[in-house]
Amino acid sequence: MIKNAFLLSLFIFCFLTSNAQIPDSINPWEASNRVYRENIKSVQFYREGWEMSPPLLKLNTSEKLRLVFDDLDADGKEFLFTIVHCDYLWNPSGLEEYKYIDGYYEDYIYDLAYSQNTIVPYTHYELLFPTDDMKPLIAGNYILKVYYPDPDSVYFTRRFYVLDNKVKIEGNVKQPTIIENRKYKQEIDFTLTTSNYQILNPYSDLKVVIMQNGRWDNAITNLKPKMAINGKYDYNYDAENVMDGGNEFRALDIKSLEYNTESIASIEYQGYDGYSVTLRPAERKTFTVYKTEEDINGQFIIKTEDQFETATAAEYVNVHFFLPYPVPMLDGTIYILGGLTDWNFNEYSAMEYDYKRQGYSKTMLLKQGYYNYWYVMKYDKQAVGEVSFIEGNHWETENEYTIYVYNREHGGEYDKLVGVEQLNSMIK
Repeated sequence: MIKNAFLLSLFIFCFLTSNAQIPDSINPWEASNRVYRENIKSVQFYREGWEMSPPLLKLNTSEKLRLVFDDLDADGKEFLFTIVHCDYLWNPSGLEEYKYIDGYYEDYIYDLAYSQNTIVPYTHYELLFPTDDMKPLIAGNYILKVYYPDPDSVYFTRRFYVLDNKVKIEGNVKQPTIIENRKYKQEIDFTLTTSNYQILNPYSDLKVVIMQNGRWDNAITNLKPKMAINGKYDYNYDAENVMDGGNEFRALDIKSLEYNTESIASIEYQGYDGYSVTLRPAERKTFTVYKTEEDINGQFIIKTEDQFETATAAEYVNVHFFLPYPVPMLDGTIYILGGLTDWNFNEYSAMEYDYKRQGYSKTMLLKQGYYNYWYVMKYDKQAVGEVSFIEGNHWETENEYTIYVYNREHGGEYDKLVGVEQLNSMIK
């Protein structure tokens, strides 16, 4: 009887285990900008020679993308990478590798250097992509997946774009047409023009994505042409193409640890524990009057003014953020949003409520540089963060919009990126 019960229990355990969902920690990668290991820091991916640019390549050109990152394990791992083709909504397209990769299906990151006399040791890595051994064959969205020692051990992922330019995009950002939106939102109007490039059914084959400052959570992805006449496609809507203006970004300047910049309350050297930077308590801007301030639209730049060389001599610093708030939110969380958190709402960007200090706090380990960020409220049942809750909302805000145009050709297997254009709300 006992033996039979044991066998039955063993059978139930094996059945449940075989049908259980595999935990994310075993193979955690997803088609987004995301870091999966705490030892990976300061990931940047941009067009070679232009640190503030999006990672976009033109198909069949000599253009390169530069990937840089640090590994705080400082043990000189031989990282590998591969690329994965995706559709316009960043779902893996399912194409076989030979259809989108020219060369080997994985490659090594060879360029590494160890930090020099820093309190926090790290290994600095750089990669120029495409390499001689791996190139993208077709246009579209891609994921660069970095792993070690095998593809199931993913350390981080990065999105990038390959463009086969077929469509001309002209547009502008203006104060909204609808009266109730005029003080708080921005309207993105544009037209697409094709010359020798044929689009058989623009209402089903054309896909348009509008992104604001690199965010994905509030991207517009469901626009159809309002009108299509002789290769010209009109997207001049009044409501469908409107986004919150938000506010100018907050700035954190830790390029030097020798003096306090505007937002810093104190810088303390704590011996083997490194430097501790405490920011001044943040001001809530929900109802403040709009003020023009220069920013870099949520991005960050790695830079030290305390040494001659940045890549391997810049220090890592514990930065303490604090947002006063009288009571904790019961139906949502406050996040730090920007390039420093990959624009993600997750455990890395989430703040915790400090009952003793009556506010939200967060400590981040950041490399010396200049950072932009917002404090953003995200309700538990919503996918889009509410910038206006803490930062305010103004139609005058300077924002960078990028329009991506995709076409799935008749009988095609994938979404081809055929047009990209950047619009700035301050340029009329």
